[in-house]
Amino acid sequence: MNSLIDSRNVHTLKRDLAAVAVFIALIWFVFALDYFLPLEKLGLVPRTWRGLTGIVAMPFLHGDFKHLLGNTIPLAVTMLLLAGSRANSGAIVVLITLLAGTGLWLFGRTALHIGASGVVFGLIAFHVFAGVFEQRLQSVIIALVVGLLYASTLIKGVVPLQKGVSWEGHLIGAIAGVMVALVVSRTLKQSSLSSSRSENS
Repeated sequence: MNSLIDSRNVHTLKRDLAAVAVFIALIWFVFALDYFLPLEKLGLVPRTWRGLTGIVAMPFLHGDFKHLLGNTIPLAVTMLLLAGSRANSGAIVVLITLLAGTGLWLFGRTALHIGASGVVFGLIAFHVFAGVFEQRLQSVIIALVVGLLYASTLIKGVVPLQKGVSWEGHLIGAIAGVMVALVVSRTLKQSSLSSSRSENS
């Protein structure tokens, strides 16, 4: 679990900006490519072998421009805010993506699920609960900022039975974010304790 921690202690907004830009650009590239190729078929369909590809592919697939734009801004914001965490940004995004996708594959409605909103909700929940679990000033400030920006989005997004909305994908994504925040906070505490013991020995 040490891979979840940024051990090099050079975790900055400047360092993460390029990676976030590449990730967002890739999502837009796939959206453009979808006009020529039937890429939406790679979306997640719960409890089917074909739908397993969607666990990884789903965040890159969007139904229309409004859907894409609606996910792009909060995704960029929440990913950039990871620079204020002591966690490894890439590892956090990958873990939330895999947990959210796997959970949706297991428990979601039988439908074609696409979009990065599950990852967005996971990152929102991660930031909020990282502040709660870590009880570190910087984490708490980020939690408050994210809470103010996206609290209503989080609440509305998990309301059941919304037409045309994968509300369960939002809910499972948020749960994945909480789980990752808990694991990261415990890993950080264990790392701090180990460092203290090494210094005292």
